[in-house]
Amino acid sequence: MSEPGVQDIEQGGEAVAASTDAVKKPRGGQVIEPGRALALADFGPPSIGAGDRLIRLAYKMGLRGGLLSLRKPAKPRLLATAANPLPGDRAAGTALRAGHFLIHGLKLPIAQVDFGGAGRLAPPVERVVHGFHWLADLEAAAPREQVTAVAERILSSWMQANAKMPARPGKGPAWNVGNAGARLLNWLVHAPLLLTGADKALRQQVMDAVGDTARWLDSNVGRAEDTLAQVAGWCGIVAAGLLLPDGRARRLFGEAGLIQALGELLGDDGGVMSRSPLGQMEAIALLTRLVACYRACRRDPPEALDSIMQLMVPPLLTLTHGDGALGSWQGGWAVSAGDVANLVSATGVRTRPLRDVRQWGYQRAVAQKSILQFDAAPPPLARHARSGCASTLALEFSHAGQRIIVNCGGGAAAGGLMPVRLEQGLRATAAHSTLVLDDANSTAVLINGGLGTGVTEVEVDRRTLEGERGSGATRLEASHDGYAARYGLVHRRILILRDDGTELRGEDLLVPHGRKGKRGMVGFAIRFHLGPGIEIGRSEDGLGIGMALPDGSYWQFRSGSGEVTIEESIWADGQGRPVPVQQLVIQGMVSRGGGNFSWLLKKMG
Repeated sequence: MSEPGVQDIEQGGEAVAASTDAVKKPRGGQVIEPGRALALADFGPPSIGAGDRLIRLAYKMGLRGGLLSLRKPAKPRLLATAANPLPGDRAAGTALRAGHFLIHGLKLPIAQVDFGGAGRLAPPVERVVHGFHWLADLEAAAPREQVTAVAERILSSWMQANAKMPARPGKGPAWNVGNAGARLLNWLVHAPLLLTGADKALRQQVMDAVGDTARWLDSNVGRAEDTLAQVAGWCGIVAAGLLLPDGRARRLFGEAGLIQALGELLGDDGGVMSRSPLGQMEAIALLTRLVACYRACRRDPPEALDSIMQLMVPPLLTLTHGDGALGSWQGGWAVSAGDVANLVSATGVRTRPLRDVRQWGYQRAVAQKSILQFDAAPPPLARHARSGCASTLALEFSHAGQRIIVNCGGGAAAGGLMPVRLEQGLRATAAHSTLVLDDANSTAVLINGGLGTGVTEVEVDRRTLEGERGSGATRLEASHDGYAARYGLVHRRILILRDDGTELRGEDLLVPHGRKGKRGMVGFAIRFHLGPGIEIGRSEDGLGIGMALPDGSYWQFRSGSGEVTIEESIWADGQGRPVPVQQLVIQGMVSRGGGNFSWLLKKMG
């Protein structure tokens, strides 16, 4: 591949339009099968003897407690104490000591929280409050003896507001399966923080609440709001089976249910069906805490759990940039490198990122210090989506840890400092670095995190290319049918990343679809949201943009298909907080007969 110089950039269209011709022979080319839907992973339940199978079946049928053991139920107590494997956020813990929840930058006075759920909070806030994820933050803020009283005060308020347990899920956020499962698991993992105070009556109330919640989950885990919530419920059940008396039957029941639920949650390559890196992290964190409960009992977890953990970590690492933080996909944000590293370290899994996560749907190309992430799959099915985004064929690009092209991200953090009113907009196609037709989403974005009709099929081709003078490149080509039914056009995107990481060429094509061609014109916009801290300036002809990065490097973006305009945008940082950024936009009208639009991003010095 011949290297275009500065003069080629200055000349604009001719240099960029040659993007598909600038490379020569394919080397080791591979066509990836079209991804219509994500395949379910198949995991078998733990192998147990006939006696244990009978006990598990009896428990599943409702023969529990004294009916199963034929003796008086044991008094609730802990058989062992688990060590918390995942450190919390010290700043959030300090805020708790000062009387506030600190969630995605939002300070929420504890005294103003309606723990009964009548006054609904934003979903990410409800998850932290009712799932008791804040216990890890409080534990990280100071020695246990200094924070126990704070934990007891919040827990007492919560138990008073939730004294009456509903028969079924749906009576407020405290009693959906996901929050109840996470709460039970966190109560058990952080039991020393809750049970070492001077109030003996409160300690007994806590143990009664643990037992009641475990029994509630036994009966209601099958009514979970989605598969990830069901996994949380099963983790709580298994943890209770491990750490509470007479728990053998519950553990056997829970292990079988957990393995089955994980098989429905994960695709063949270990990615969650929601295609969300946040969902991936949540599932890994649940299993990591559960493994800590096994260790506390000096019992080995089922082999399947270890295999599943080994399977889940590599896809997550696929979506990390050079700084170790995550890309912004499916409602997620640029989760900090420290949070990702702490989670992976706690799993004990040592592995590398996957290059080609076919079923999860992300492609990763690494060239020296540059990393390209590419969404090459349909959005998640509606039953799996929590904060589903219409992001098909969007990209993110970074160099030496500096994000250059990003997606807005942060839809799942709306309700913290990210305003709730922006939630749907942050999930839209226009909030991602890709092409948009007629300001319409490639897949319909619905309220409450859901998705409607749109992209059903994505075809992907990945090849390694050789060019002139021994230079090479990675070529990714993908297309989606999200606009085919409405506009008779298929969007195809070609990306070529040089092996030295200094140049990313792109071409967006609109290809007529169907036997009957549609007449007229339709508006298009190709958006490139820029990373934080980038200073930009336009060229005199309006076709180029110079970009000075915070690390002192200089890049140039060049359009071969029309003027580049600059608009305001927003980006969610490592805590899900809004950061103002800018975006580059190539826009105009295109014939229903199709068109192609080329562009170039190149490091200049």
